[in-house]
Amino acid sequence: METSEGKEAPMEDWSNIGAGEPAGSPRGVFPELCSPYPVQLTVWCRSLLFNGHGYTVFDDSDGRMVFRVDNYAHNWRQEAVLMDRAGNVLLTIRRCRKILNLMESWEAYKGDKDGLGMVGHQRPLFKATKELGAPSCTVSMVRTRGMEPLGYRMCWSRQNEWSKIYEAAANAPLVAEVRRKYGASTKTLLDKDVLTLRVQPWMDQAIAMAMVMILNSMR
Repeated sequence: METSEGKEAPMEDWSNIGAGEPAGSPRGVFPELCSPYPVQLTVWCRSLLFNGHGYTVFDDSDGRMVFRVDNYAHNWRQEAVLMDRAGNVLLTIRRCRKILNLMESWEAYKGDKDGLGMVGHQRPLFKATKELGAPSCTVSMVRTRGMEPLGYRMCWSRQNEWSKIYEAAANAPLVAEVRRKYGASTKTLLDKDVLTLRVQPWMDQAIAMAMVMILNSMR
């Protein structure tokens, strides 16, 4: 978000969130990926596999790999799978056909959409839609057992190189934020393919990362 003077607003400070007993509870698809404290991830927009397209995501607190995306297909922007560090498929993300060239949409499925017994009848976990030319998109979550359907909205600035994710309700709080990553010196930006993803307490980190993948597939 930009200030009235047109300058980029600073990344929000979550350093005091969770300083005491954490409030709230997991509401995401993957409860184990819903931390009671703020989480900062480094997103490297590259696959570890040679000549592969994808992402490698690390937790800044301990350096461990959290997510990976590896894809050799030439149409990798049309479909990708988000995996955990062990290679287990968490989400399958597919781009849908444009509707009269006025709207773009994506669907995400839990697990491997083409896995045994999942073809043809699995409902999407969420659907993201973007109107032509709009610097934002909406994400509609489908009701699942034990979780009320949530919605999110993501907005971004290509010029200032940030994107923000909010809950869909009016005046809802920020739940995740992505920016270019700085090096050891806060004045030195790393390459454009190295990002910082900050996730608020109880936000599902896999859902946040899936939205980053959808955003990058728009380019």
